[in-house]
Amino acid sequence: MNKLFFALVAKRIVATLSALLVIGIGCGAGVWQLSRADTKIALAANLQARQQMPILSANATPWTLEEASERRMIARGRYVPEAAIWLDNRPRPIPPVGSATAQSGFYLMMPLRLEGKDKVLWVNRGWAPRNNENRETLPPVQTPNTVVNIEGVVFAHPGKVYELGSSKISADINKPRIEQNFDLTTEGKLHGWSQAPFILREIEIGIEDGLIRDWAPLTSGVDRHYAYAFQWFALAFAGFLFWLLSGLRQYKRQGLVNGDQE
Repeated sequence: MNKLFFALVAKRIVATLSALLVIGIGCGAGVWQLSRADTKIALAANLQARQQMPILSANATPWTLEEASERRMIARGRYVPEAAIWLDNRPRPIPPVGSATAQSGFYLMMPLRLEGKDKVLWVNRGWAPRNNENRETLPPVQTPNTVVNIEGVVFAHPGKVYELGSSKISADINKPRIEQNFDLTTEGKLHGWSQAPFILREIEIGIEDGLIRDWAPLTSGVDRHYAYAFQWFALAFAGFLFWLLSGLRQYKRQGLVNGDQE
């Protein structure tokens, strides 16, 4: 046993250290991927639990983000379409069946002036596809010019994408704009509005306005994390197996050579 250990480890220091490095990286990355999956599952469970709580009313009281975050909310008011913001480079939340890649498009952020309140609530009305021939052409969307009742889930922001350089706000803020990201505080200062400290992501309730509100669940991507974890653990196992088999082969070869010399 001592001879085998000496042949596998002591005489192969570089190979042993290399194998330990591969095994350590593989196991560490695999555990990290599993933790990412567990985090998503926990967040989804927490979101589902909060959505089972009583529905809030945006018109009833000035809710804080901490009170309303991830809870269902109803709101009544009029949209302000001229102040709409189209968030670019947003993939379709749930790609169509059979589609290998997610289609690129916009999230439509639109302020809703709450009825009976001097306050604005920003609403993520949904997703619309981008015109591939002319990216400046906005999708045709219907916006009612009357008081509407909407329902959604409260979030701090609509999500962010990577943006090169600093964002430059269009000089004319009184017409729809295409932006990469949405900053609630900045919009409040630009318009001088009193606004809710959160956004409402509208849910699908059968409204046909040209927007898709088939939002992806927070657990989307969990299977991918499990697949990545398997790959990393497989790499670690392959590194160990290669180190062991190559060492045993070398040990047997040396045993044969020593036997011939005797």
